[in-house]
Amino acid sequence: MKKSNRASSNHDFIPETTLRTDLITYLRHNYPSTCRHWFDDIEPLGVVNGVLRLLVQEPVQLRYLQRVCTEQFTEAAQAITGRLLSVRFVGDALESVPSATDSVDSDSLSGEEDGNPLFSDEMLLSPDYSFDNFVVGPGNRLAHAAAVAVADNPGRAYNPIFIHGGVGLGKTHLLQAICQAILKRQPSAKICYTSCSNFIDWYIAGVKAGRMTEFRSRFRSTDLLVIDDIHFLAKREQSQEEFFHTFNALYQSGRQIVLSSDAPPNDIPDLEERLVSRFNCGLVARVDRPCFETRVSILQSKAALQKLELPVEVPAYVAAKVDSNVRELEGALTRVRGFAMASGQPITLQLAKNALTDEPGSGGEASGHPSIQTIIEAVTHYYDIKLTDLLSKRRHKSIALPRQVCMWLARRHTRFSLEEIGGYFGGRDHTTVMHAVRQITSKREQDPALASDVERIERTLLEESEAE
Repeated sequence: MKKSNRASSNHDFIPETTLRTDLITYLRHNYPSTCRHWFDDIEPLGVVNGVLRLLVQEPVQLRYLQRVCTEQFTEAAQAITGRLLSVRFVGDALESVPSATDSVDSDSLSGEEDGNPLFSDEMLLSPDYSFDNFVVGPGNRLAHAAAVAVADNPGRAYNPIFIHGGVGLGKTHLLQAICQAILKRQPSAKICYTSCSNFIDWYIAGVKAGRMTEFRSRFRSTDLLVIDDIHFLAKREQSQEEFFHTFNALYQSGRQIVLSSDAPPNDIPDLEERLVSRFNCGLVARVDRPCFETRVSILQSKAALQKLELPVEVPAYVAAKVDSNVRELEGALTRVRGFAMASGQPITLQLAKNALTDEPGSGGEASGHPSIQTIIEAVTHYYDIKLTDLLSKRRHKSIALPRQVCMWLARRHTRFSLEEIGGYFGGRDHTTVMHAVRQITSKREQDPALASDVERIERTLLEESEAE
């Protein structure tokens, strides 16, 4: 029944399954960072008058593809068919078929409002940033739970919700996940998701163009206002004044407000006290750096999203090496994938090590001394244990002792602080590292076998360092 609706005298038949498979294969080879697992749900409707229509049922995915992926899919379609085709993403199989004289309007695909350039740069929701793809750990559990509660009960659970933390820790992911969850349940909901910089720019443009009534209507009639990086309001007195009244209008009418910042309200410099007070009146949730286990899960989640197969030891290695934030983890994963593609080799632990070779001047290791990663590798090899076990929460003696040896060696041979060393070992605090150092120092004097083991590992490390 469905296929008959798509029939047209101008329709060029291409087998749908073959076309979709060939499209994704081309994209995966030429644009691996663009590909997502949900591309498998895209349904080709056929070619009509030189336009390949691709059906996308999910509205957020549809808008994302229209704004971000049209060029890549067009290139793929032309390459695999050998014809000068254009691509059009549609949300309905019965959407009107373009005539031979029609062209695809790039502005309509971008989602911009006709004749309203004032709001043309509204931020795009990424299908990647859903609650299903968010990895929960000790550092973000409160923020995640609060975001889910807000999405389930907007305007009533926590209003406003203020999420703060360092760069690349998942604040934007949570903001977008709230938007997507609400849209999924209530497609007609009026949502305004943008950055604080856009809010300021639109305010200035509205004042200059004499369109403040339109500006205020846009922000004060929305069901959900989500603003990323609200700390950029600092030192913007007129913008703060406008946002203060916008906040009040939404709050008093029970509409949900979601904000993010790199600092808690009280620590944002040059922010009016009345705004600080309002930001604090709801829930303020902090997002911290992910611990080792969370970093491993994040890497596994990112790989699954891109249909990238990773041996189990690779995420553990990358998570041990990169402990800063999610963006750095993504960057490391991209380097590993790029290295594999460039060399034509499958991803292995050794390939990941080659791809993520320490850059000079990284700062943690003293010149001519081993790095923490080298120490970890030497200890896991000597005791014949898995990297995942060493960096896990397991406390069995066969794991705990090598872990303490690692910490002792790291303290002795690197310039990292106790806190930094603890971060390498599953996010443990400095007291755990201090205890490990004391334990190994004491045991070396009492246990000749342990002293011998540590000396052998040290000798190996120093020999490797001299060889480098």
